[in-house]
Amino acid sequence: MMKSRVGRLVGQCAVVVLAVSGSVPARAQQTLVAGPQIPQIITTGRGEVRASPDRATIFFAVETRATNAAAAGVDNARRQRAVLDTLRKLGLTDDMLGTAGYQVSPEYAYEPNKSPRIIAYVARNTVRAEVRRLELIGRYIDGALAAGANQISSLNFSTSREDEVRGEALTAAVTRAKADAEAMARAAGGSLGTLLELSAGYEYPRPMMAMDSRMKVAAESETPIIAGDQTVAATVNARWAFVAPR
Repeated sequence: MMKSRVGRLVGQCAVVVLAVSGSVPARAQQTLVAGPQIPQIITTGRGEVRASPDRATIFFAVETRATNAAAAGVDNARRQRAVLDTLRKLGLTDDMLGTAGYQVSPEYAYEPNKSPRIIAYVARNTVRAEVRRLELIGRYIDGALAAGANQISSLNFSTSREDEVRGEALTAAVTRAKADAEAMARAAGGSLGTLLELSAGYEYPRPMMAMDSRMKVAAESETPIIAGDQTVAATVNARWAFVAPR
């Protein structure tokens, strides 16, 4: 924003000068518009904030095989209905559940010097579950597997404070970039001038799922799940004017 404002001010000054003296050569006009190059300081700052997740997304999949597509689909539907019914009984409501993907495709066998041939059809139905009580994740997983789910493709943790955490990381990054710029300016014998440009980028590392290997889990025990902290990082690139000593 400040860069655009500087550009507009320079352009206005050039217009005024040219209106008074219309005989200024083309090269002189270009010099007036561009203006002299000012000394600059460029810095990069990084900020990190850790937050504990308070929600999770689990993807349950049911995959079935049959000699024809219709049979694979029918068997898949039966098992997936059982999975959904179980998850509802465990407390997940319809607004927490949704279909994330559905596919029926042929499975081929490949032999040397022969054309591929279809040996089966595979149906895959994936359901997404939004969880707000992290202490019940193990119960949801065990219940879905017992009801017929045969794949859990993903378990992602997240935080409802994402916007707040991102803002904190951004503030820390800008503070670091400015502190470094001020130190550089002082070391060069001058001071830090106007901010000319500022850009930001964010990093969202994959949320981690950890199985507690320290626990001895019996066959009838609930699957232990530990949600690790999340780290949100922000990086800013800043460009400042350098004010030389007088």
